[in-house]
Amino acid sequence: MMDARVPTALELAANVFNAASIVLAARNSLHTWWTGIVGCALFAVVFVGARLYADFTLQIFFIGACIVGWWTWARGSGGVERPVTHATRQSFAAFSIAACAAAAGYAWLLHRFTNSVSPIPDSLVLTFSVLGQLLLVRRQYESWWCWLVVNTIAVPLYASRGLWLTAALYIVFWINGLVALRSWRRLVASN
Repeated sequence: MMDARVPTALELAANVFNAASIVLAARNSLHTWWTGIVGCALFAVVFVGARLYADFTLQIFFIGACIVGWWTWARGSGGVERPVTHATRQSFAAFSIAACAAAAGYAWLLHRFTNSVSPIPDSLVLTFSVLGQLLLVRRQYESWWCWLVVNTIAVPLYASRGLWLTAALYIVFWINGLVALRSWRRLVASN
């Protein structure tokens, strides 16, 4: 098991690539996707070592979503870049409720069948990250609200596992989410 007090080179590299990916996403850059793939692959290994199995599962999902996001953003619709839009209130509410329900179910599975140390917050990070990523792939403004929820939960979760560098990065991600909300609000208004 990795030393939880000192960031490993692997955790450092995962943080660097994911930081680049998140900053690039906030700036609406296509390069968010390849940096995300690398960062997620590295984080998958880190989270297994920290016994955060929902976060491991999430990294596998993120790798696939990054591939789809890269293709979607590059190709858009009919070869035209996809614009930033809003999700409908009804769909965003329904998806948020579904994310909470899925988190409850996944937390139960983790509690029942693994030695997970924090099944509920770990599962909430998983399900709201999935929702946020799906909205991000579609370039929908509300993705940033999901990321704010994720980051709010993730900071104390990662700190509790001694992943101090990752917890600090998620504080930066939280600030980046606020900046992205403002930036993407302007992008929606310009469409």
